[in-house]
Amino acid sequence: MEKNELRKDFEKAFEEPAIVLEETIDFVKKEEKVLINKRPFKLAEEYWDKLGPGLTTGAADDDPSGIATYSQAGARYGLQLIWLSLFTYPFMAVVQEMCARIGLVSGQGLAANIRREYSTRALYTVTALLFFANVFNIAADLGAMAAATRLLIPTFGLELLVIVFALISLILQIFTTYARYAKYLKYLALALLSYIAVAFAVDLNWSDVLYHTFVPSLTFSKDQLFLICAMLGTTISPYLFFWQTSQEVEEKILKGETTIEARKEQVSEHSVRRMRIDVWSGMGFSNLIAFFIIAAVAGTLYANGITDITTADQAAQALKPFGEFAFLLFALGIVGTGLLAVPVLAGSAAYALSESFGWKHGLHLKLRQAYAFYGVIIVSMIIGVIANFMHLDPIKGLIYAAVANGVIAPVILFFVVRLSSNKQHMGEYANSPFIATMGWITIGVMALSGLAAIASFWF
Repeated sequence: MEKNELRKDFEKAFEEPAIVLEETIDFVKKEEKVLINKRPFKLAEEYWDKLGPGLTTGAADDDPSGIATYSQAGARYGLQLIWLSLFTYPFMAVVQEMCARIGLVSGQGLAANIRREYSTRALYTVTALLFFANVFNIAADLGAMAAATRLLIPTFGLELLVIVFALISLILQIFTTYARYAKYLKYLALALLSYIAVAFAVDLNWSDVLYHTFVPSLTFSKDQLFLICAMLGTTISPYLFFWQTSQEVEEKILKGETTIEARKEQVSEHSVRRMRIDVWSGMGFSNLIAFFIIAAVAGTLYANGITDITTADQAAQALKPFGEFAFLLFALGIVGTGLLAVPVLAGSAAYALSESFGWKHGLHLKLRQAYAFYGVIIVSMIIGVIANFMHLDPIKGLIYAAVANGVIAPVILFFVVRLSSNKQHMGEYANSPFIATMGWITIGVMALSGLAAIASFWF
């Protein structure tokens, strides 16, 4: 009897751990399945966390000026120029990576680096050119946002809407913390997804789209040369160079690296690799949106003989017969991208001027800590509003803003390539021969297109 009880106790002692072990194995298997199912979402979340200045810079590139330029390309030439959205990607990404590296390694913005290495005359020339192009672009973008809103809500006055959008942009920059502001910009970038939706909402011949993407075509007419300069200028834009560099610095300050020396010390292969993922992703996103805008407009307006489209809101209005959904998304996209781009335009001008004259600067500072910096932002916005009250021609404004960027870009790019190739200051993070060559080719292409655009006025 005692032996039987001992045996039962012995079996029970081993039975419970066996049950627990079996239950544990079942639990692990279930959790493994959950983890496998969650992994794509986890990877997506990690990837989204890595995106920052590169994504917002790339998205800001597709501002209303850019949308108008790409829309005109699609309406006037169909799919003929869509290959430029692929062609410009590596050049744009290389340039923005140079700017980001300058910011990471030096711990300062682009204008501060130019000030250190070159004469004040060169610095002031670059800053003046940037300020001129940015203010012109702000005026055109504010007008386009107001016009697009009137398509949706016709009862509002154009001038009132221009003021409202200018105030929203100012509030975003002046009265929010940098951390919150950067998050707003990041999510505003998602407004560009509307153009992908538009392209799939209309009837497109995708085999034809892909053919023209990989087989370049040109007619070399005056109008097309002018438009190509506008496309290059709105893609590889000077304000993006200054914004990218300064935002890399702002991100470091957000992490507690408040001095230039502290920012220099924290540069590592990991931070450079993370930056490259961000920049190449952001520029890829920017060019992808350009691709879908050209495709959507070419497949609808050009295919139906509507070729006189030169502003973003005109393109949205012209899409109405092809579906209310496409029209609505296109119009909302103009407003969303404008809210993203206008603060970037004003902010990049403020960084450049403040660094040029040695003023305290940075979106991490409060208004009372950096009156001059925020003053530039306010003045830029006021001039943009006044230009709209003077009845800036919205048809020409957006395209001319893009061409102005195309003409000015080679001048500023010269300093970007030289600074990022300087081994004395960049050390192991200086440009490789291949990257430097890509930079010089970009300058050559931009200069050539700028000269061709200027020549188109005279011949």
